[in-house]
Amino acid sequence: MNLPGREYDITVGRGLRQKAGEIFRLDRKVMILTDDGVPAEYAEAVLKCSKEAKILTLPMGEDTKSFASLELILTEMLSMNMTRQDCLVAVGGGVIGDLGGFAAACYMRGIDFYNMPTTLLSMVDSSIGGKTAINLGGAKNTVGAFHQPKAVLIDADCLATLDDRQKRCGIAEIIKMAATSNEKLFEKLEKSTFIDILADIEDIILSALEIKRAVVEEDEHEGGLRRILNFGHTIGHCIEASSSFYHGESVALGMLPMCRDSVKERLLGIYERIGLPTEYDADIDEAMKLVSHDKKSVEGGVWAVLCPEVGSFEIKKMKVPELCLLAKRTFA
Repeated sequence: MNLPGREYDITVGRGLRQKAGEIFRLDRKVMILTDDGVPAEYAEAVLKCSKEAKILTLPMGEDTKSFASLELILTEMLSMNMTRQDCLVAVGGGVIGDLGGFAAACYMRGIDFYNMPTTLLSMVDSSIGGKTAINLGGAKNTVGAFHQPKAVLIDADCLATLDDRQKRCGIAEIIKMAATSNEKLFEKLEKSTFIDILADIEDIILSALEIKRAVVEEDEHEGGLRRILNFGHTIGHCIEASSSFYHGESVALGMLPMCRDSVKERLLGIYERIGLPTEYDADIDEAMKLVSHDKKSVEGGVWAVLCPEVGSFEIKKMKVPELCLLAKRTFA
């Protein structure tokens, strides 16, 4: 990632967690943050490479992205007498990465942060780019900061312990990026089964990361272009908050109202082939009441991302009733 004064390496491969000490600078005090849904050996691999470290394991789930968890992490770091010269390593999915990154941004006004994503979704999306946050009042990522990691370690072997539903959620984020930014990758996904994608997962992860890296390098703080990474998220977040769908599944559904029928048909073809949901059967009007809490809200509406053709995008300000109408037309 080439950001002036804040460059960092993103290392992708297999068996990398045993080399964490080569990729991360762990010759200092290290807070290793994980959750109880992540195999313990992943955090322990980082522990073995560290000079002085502690593993803090939080409950799995979106509810962990809270002020209570943030306070707990900061208190534990303080009890270790950590200073601004020390670091935090996040070992887990997007919840742990977002929460750990925000804790690192807050402690002593900012300490080094390393990310070791263990889910496909976090590998291709939240692991890079520096967005960190917690949730507030049922609204996702409302309190946070931009805090770039010092390095990112992506060990594809971690996917061996991930269930298929979570893998499909990660593929949904890859589809999201391909739809707006890489027609060739989209076409590859169209021709692939779930098994095909997993067999070629390292190259596909790299393709997705290259899209996100280019976007972040041009627009780190989401003043314009970076908004395309929110394709599917505005309506998707409403679906996620009001249903049992996972984040990736909700984003997959959230893309459908935001594209032309020709793109929608192609998306549905991929969803059916790999096993992502194609319908939202609950009350979409009730779900869309949450859209006004979206962090992309601006005076007069919400910044929305549309996909008129595969490989292209349009960013426009839409009024909340317009978004609600698109959702209702798709899911009613």
